[in-house]
Amino acid sequence: MRITTATLLLEEELKDIYDFEKRLVRAIPKMAKAATSDDLKSGLMEHLEVTRNQVQRIEQIFELLDIPAKAKTCDGMKGILAEGDEMLGEVEGSLRDVAIAVAARRVEHYEMAAYAGARAIAEQLGNREIADLLQENWAEEQEADEKLGQLAGQMLQMSGDGDEEMPAAGKSRGRRSRAPKTRRVGG
Repeated sequence: MRITTATLLLEEELKDIYDFEKRLVRAIPKMAKAATSDDLKSGLMEHLEVTRNQVQRIEQIFELLDIPAKAKTCDGMKGILAEGDEMLGEVEGSLRDVAIAVAARRVEHYEMAAYAGARAIAEQLGNREIADLLQENWAEEQEADEKLGQLAGQMLQMSGDGDEEMPAAGKSRGRRSRAPKTRRVGG
């Protein structure tokens, strides 16, 4: 399909967004199940409800545009989710929850970029109602990103200073690197 108008571009963006939000409705429970932190689990499950509401808003936008709610495969989100799954297979111990939060933040940033782009197109087309619905979803993604960032920081602090390996069952803690410890800047 050739996209020759801003309206068609918005429709294609919405199909992409619809696909990734529906994927996330399936992926978030898996992430929550893999988490060990009660705060992370509950945060993910709360965001699952938010995501379901976002799907409904996208369906509402399709109705406003008088087009069928149809998803187009979002290869970008498929890749981000696959990368997150791969990382979870490699991370052990208390860092696993940190890895889940980091992977979820990657998802949030992708979503925020998609919503910002679609909102800008809707605004350019003069469709304030659609722009407002997209802005509402964007704001929820930003809030989720902030919460995940705070959780990741707290979990990382609880797991140690980041320079030590997490002990495996029956093993003592030991330095992973022989490089001298450096001070972290910022914070």
